[in-house]
Amino acid sequence: MKSTKILALAGSFLAMGLWTACSAPKEETTEETVVEVVEETPAPSNTVVDIAIGSQDHTTLVAAVQAAGLVETLSGTGPFTVFAPTNAAFAALPAGTVEGLLKAESKDALTGILTYHVVAGNVMSGDLSDGQVVTTVNGQTLTVSIKDGKVMIGGATVVAADLAGSNGVVHVIDSVLLPK
Repeated sequence: MKSTKILALAGSFLAMGLWTACSAPKEETTEETVVEVVEETPAPSNTVVDIAIGSQDHTTLVAAVQAAGLVETLSGTGPFTVFAPTNAAFAALPAGTVEGLLKAESKDALTGILTYHVVAGNVMSGDLSDGQVVTTVNGQTLTVSIKDGKVMIGGATVVAADLAGSNGVVHVIDSVLLPK
């Protein structure tokens, strides 16, 4: 009987040892991998509308584009060539003209005037030639004249050219073009 008790005791110690070995925390060796996630920040939009919005000389044009509901259109894929009148160009119109055009009931007239300043395509100043006729988005035409290094479109002088955007180009002009 003595030997049975010793074997039973030895079995118990052995079982406890195995249990302890199995349940004891194991030292793990892990290889740490660091993955750097780089999120690309999209390039800032620089549409022809953004160019006008970014210019202190085009606040009236921006207000007109907004009133006509053309922001989304001119922010689209394009390409568009915009002949952008300055604030001074709008101020040179007869008194009350701009205010009248910005009213909701004048939206069609305003849209006609603004689309007369836009040509489909990406027309850089180097693409223009004396006597060239370009068709505007509203269906009418403008004539280009170049004299003594000055480029004019429909009688307005281009005072800054080739402001390239993501969906076209802007040429700043010194007067508002009025459709016929």
